[in-house]
Amino acid sequence: MSETVLPKDDSEPVLVNATPTPDPTDPKRSGSRSNGLVIVALLFGVAGVAVAGWGVWQLRAVQASHQVQRTQMLDLASQTQTLQQHEQQLSLQLAQLPGAEELEERRRLVSQLQGDQQRLSQRLETVLGASRKDWRLAEAEHLLRLASLRLSALQDITSAQALVQGADEILREQDDPGSFAARDQLAKSLAALRSIDQPDRTGLFLQLAALRDQVEQLNELAPEYKDNGESLLGLTTGDNQDSRWAQWWDQISRYIRIDFNADKNVRPLLAGQSLVQVRLALSLALEQAQWAALNGQPQVYARAVAEARDVLQTNFNQDNTQVKMLNERLSALVTQPVAVMTPDLTQSLSAVQAYLARRNMATDAPTDSSSQPAEARQGTSP
Repeated sequence: MSETVLPKDDSEPVLVNATPTPDPTDPKRSGSRSNGLVIVALLFGVAGVAVAGWGVWQLRAVQASHQVQRTQMLDLASQTQTLQQHEQQLSLQLAQLPGAEELEERRRLVSQLQGDQQRLSQRLETVLGASRKDWRLAEAEHLLRLASLRLSALQDITSAQALVQGADEILREQDDPGSFAARDQLAKSLAALRSIDQPDRTGLFLQLAALRDQVEQLNELAPEYKDNGESLLGLTTGDNQDSRWAQWWDQISRYIRIDFNADKNVRPLLAGQSLVQVRLALSLALEQAQWAALNGQPQVYARAVAEARDVLQTNFNQDNTQVKMLNERLSALVTQPVAVMTPDLTQSLSAVQAYLARRNMATDAPTDSSSQPAEARQGTSP
């Protein structure tokens, strides 16, 4: 800031600068300058530390890179050594291999061996082909014999049908026109077997077994005759029970009984018969029916079921619901078939045997014809 100062005399006014001149010896001015220098020095120090840290980090990164490269070099060296060892082994193996001429000779021998093996296999097939067919035909004959045995012994229609079907399959595999007659008989036997219903013997056996289990639960027997003092118009009644009339009536009542209520359904038990004995008799009758059902004996089956019904009706109370149910089941089971008329497989077996005989004669004929010239040559030779 400037101001005009008027002199005391009449000379021209002098422009004087009003801004004061700093004093170098002023303590405030010197303090601010020293603070700025400290800040600048701190900045330079921080920058130097940062540069030094960055340099250390770069040095460590370079060292880690050198370590990785060194490891890779060691791996490459070990791989190179391994490859050299493999190369040496391959060189040794190649040195042990035969030469080109020896390889060619071996290839020729292998080809010759394969040809001989193929010709031997063809000859073996030719020799064993007829034997294999003969075995299969013998198996067909055995199946027919087994089917006939199953029919005659067990009346097993299902098994016999499967066996005859197997024999027919064997003849079909032969693809021989000469087996037409045999296959015709087998077809007739199969048709006869398929037209017969196989009786459910196993089902009958199980149903009778269930009835036997229910027999053990029967408890109500037929009502017994009991003397209540009403016989002979009360002759045995009174206080004198040991009288001669009472003793005589006690003895004779065991053999003769008079029923004055004939309209009642009273079935007295036999002498000495108990519930255990009646159950045993009924169970044995049902067991006999089971045996007859499994073995295809219709007469024994019908007789056993009828005996079981008679024991049930005679000795048990017919008003009981369980007794009625058992009686109805026995009436239904007595009509079930346990035997069938099985067809005869003799003609089929004879037809197969005749086919086998013709086949054997046709097989033996070339052998005999080939042996005749040799025998003729031996007879004419000196």
